[in-house]
Amino acid sequence: MSLFRRREPLHVRLAREGGLLLDEPASAEPWTVPGIHGLQRPPQWDVVTTVEAPQVPGERCGFVALPGGGLVVEEGAEDPRALADAIELARPYRAEAVKREGGLWAVGAKRVELLELPGVEGHEVEVASHGGERTTVVDGEWIFGSIPQLERPGQVVRARRLQGELWEVESAPL
Repeated sequence: MSLFRRREPLHVRLAREGGLLLDEPASAEPWTVPGIHGLQRPPQWDVVTTVEAPQVPGERCGFVALPGGGLVVEEGAEDPRALADAIELARPYRAEAVKREGGLWAVGAKRVELLELPGVEGHEVEVASHGGERTTVVDGEWIFGSIPQLERPGQVVRARRLQGELWEVESAPL
């Protein structure tokens, strides 16, 4: 046995001394627990900022900033323009804001894709296309046919109505 051999691994000792618990929950796979293994969570926001806006009422606010300068408010203040003006991100984007102390707001924003989908019924649409096959679900109900603007080979595309014929669209690989 070497004189310099450690009785416990250095990372275990440092974690213990730093107050971290390395014991994983019995049901969790090690690669699904963030932090210790090095996997990062994907960022939730493209931009996070704070803004002093005491004139904005309420405690929370959620909105989508449209390319032409308009706002679609989904939660909170009727006019969150002071919050939207503080975000340095090209429109369109979705933002959520939470009031902190006094009139200080924390605002997070993430770019989104918007599409005009005239004649599309419902509030939520999902189109999956793979190998010439496709499925279309509108408000949880499978339908025949498709929506060509939402067909992307090898992708599942989800769209949610913002207002009128304007939809917020996200896609992910199958």
